[in-house]
Amino acid sequence: MDSHADYKFMGWMGLDETAGEGKMVWQEFKPKTWEETDVDIQITHSGICGSDLHVLRSGWGPTPYPCCVGHEIVGRAVRVGTQVEGGIKVGDRVGVGAQGDSCLGRGQDSCEECSSGNEHFCAKHVGTYASFHLNGDKSYGGHALYNRSPGHFVFKIPDSISSASAAVMLCAGITTYSPLKHFGCGPGKRVGVIGLGGLGHFVVMWAKALGADSVVAISRKESKRQDALEMGADNYISTDDHPRWDTEFAGSFDLLISTISSSKAPIAGYLALLRRDGTLAQVGNPDDGLFLVPSTGIIIGRKRLVGSMIGSPGEIREMLQLAAEKDVKPWVEERPMKDANQAMVDMERGKARYRYVLVNENDA
Repeated sequence: MDSHADYKFMGWMGLDETAGEGKMVWQEFKPKTWEETDVDIQITHSGICGSDLHVLRSGWGPTPYPCCVGHEIVGRAVRVGTQVEGGIKVGDRVGVGAQGDSCLGRGQDSCEECSSGNEHFCAKHVGTYASFHLNGDKSYGGHALYNRSPGHFVFKIPDSISSASAAVMLCAGITTYSPLKHFGCGPGKRVGVIGLGGLGHFVVMWAKALGADSVVAISRKESKRQDALEMGADNYISTDDHPRWDTEFAGSFDLLISTISSSKAPIAGYLALLRRDGTLAQVGNPDDGLFLVPSTGIIIGRKRLVGSMIGSPGEIREMLQLAAEKDVKPWVEERPMKDANQAMVDMERGKARYRYVLVNENDA
């Protein structure tokens, strides 16, 4: 451990592919070697993301076990390196999202993406967990007591946003805010979200905050209609109750955000919902990473099928400011950090309404 630290880095560790089944183990781990560009955070809140489950079971490729997941981290800065920028100081409430490092600030090797404010597309992108920093050390996530991250990817949390809300914004929030902003959500636009879950419910709230003319939630079951309307949706489409939904609502949207993670998704039907020159942005990522896309679905109507991943540090700061100004409040259920294994199981079973956040009880 670092000789300057009087605290231990301990967290829930996945040791093999069964970890997501409620078999994580609480144990000590060694964080990345301290650099003066780093910030140590005493974690108070750590959101559970669908990515946690994918990685714990090696769904997106082999996971470098042992692995501590969690990339929606909020807590207090307890150590700040002398080269950290952005005005962060010890005692500040700060957060870390899904990116833990990039080539930015590493000598003369900063790439075009980092230089243009698109750090999340850096070829040397480092995930907050299950990845390796540019110094070769493994990255560990937030289902833990402490986290160490490069200061460039540590963000001050506005006072008006609760820690639980801020946590889930740092991955689920930015994953949905970024494509909405990039693809022109705003006044005059008709926006839809496919899937009303941890990601999808953010789309409803961000689209309303950005001033979209109408926002519609699309999900299989009628059971989520009232939730969607309470979140601010103008309408709700239950596809189970509309067998011909793809023709009944054809040409209804300028922009669709698909949050579902299934390679069996009816992409042709979703494309049919778009107006001419409409955009379908895919943010959900299935384990097999495959989608079948009919060529006529994009050729007819000059439609676009695009992808999007998280967002840049600049976008995250912009998103947090919008959340503070518009009083955006995601639907969050807090769970004790000690119950992380059961919370993971419940997440996998679809019980979250709509996001779980683990809380270190002494800091709640």
